[in-house]
Amino acid sequence: MAIRDGGNEVRPILKVEKLSKWYQDLQAVKEVSFEVYPGEMVGLLGPNGAGKTTILRTITGVLRPTSGRVLVDGYDSVKDEIEVKRRVAYVPEAPNPYDLLTVWEHLEFIVRACHCLDGFRERALKLIERFQLTEKQYDLVGTLSKGMRQKLAISCAFIRNASLYLLDEPLMGLDPRGQKEVKLLIQETCQKGAAVLISTHILSTAEELCDRVVILSRGVIVAEGTLEEIKGRMGVGRDTTLEEVFLTLTEEARAYGSSSMAGTDTP
Repeated sequence: MAIRDGGNEVRPILKVEKLSKWYQDLQAVKEVSFEVYPGEMVGLLGPNGAGKTTILRTITGVLRPTSGRVLVDGYDSVKDEIEVKRRVAYVPEAPNPYDLLTVWEHLEFIVRACHCLDGFRERALKLIERFQLTEKQYDLVGTLSKGMRQKLAISCAFIRNASLYLLDEPLMGLDPRGQKEVKLLIQETCQKGAAVLISTHILSTAEELCDRVVILSRGVIVAEGTLEEIKGRMGVGRDTTLEEVFLTLTEEARAYGSSSMAGTDTP
C-alpha cells in the first residue's frame, strides 16, 4: 500500500517486509508484511499467541528476524540497529523499570541515553502532571503501584521525540483518567507526524483510535485495512463491530489453518 500527498508518494516510517521469526521448532511469525505512515495509528490485533509481541520486539531490535526485514525511516533494524533505536520508542506489555531510581531520575536517564536532553525539564514536568505523578516524582520506582509504573513507562516513551511509537497493551492497569490521557497523547503525537503501532486486546479502543488495523492469527495476517475496507471484503453489514469482525476472522483462521484470508489485503 502507498499513500500519496498532493500527488507525491509518502515514504512509510515503518516497513515490515516478509518478516518471519522462529523459536527453535516453533514459527511465531510467518512472512508478515505491512507499513505504517507518518501521522497514522495502526492497530496490531490478534488472540494470545498470534505473534504481536514478537513483531514489536523485532521492530525494536530486541529480537532478530529469522528472515525478512524491518525498516524504520529507511534504516534496517539489523544493519542499522543504533539508528533504528534512536527513532523508536517502546512501551512493553510488562514494563520493568529500574526500582532504585526515582521517577524523575528514570525520565532523565532515558533522555540522556537517547541524547535528547534539550527541553527535558519542560517535557518531564508536563508528563508528570498529566499522569498524576507529581507527588511521586522523587519516590523510588520500586515503591510505585502497578498503575503508576505503567504511567511512568508511557512517560518514558513519550518524553522522546521518536519517529515511531510501539505500544504493547498501553492501557493495562490504568485508571479511567490515565486511559483517557494516553488516548489523547497518542492522537497528539500522530498529529505531529509520528507513526504509532499499538497492540491491544481492547478492541473498542482500536476501533475508536486506529486509522487501520492488522489482524493476526497464528503468526499470519488474516486481514489488513480500515474497518470499512475489511467489512467490505467480508461482505458484512456496515453496523458490524470490530469485535465481530475480529472473532469471525480469527475463528476462521483457526479452523482453516490461518490461510482463509491471508494475502487478500494488499492491493
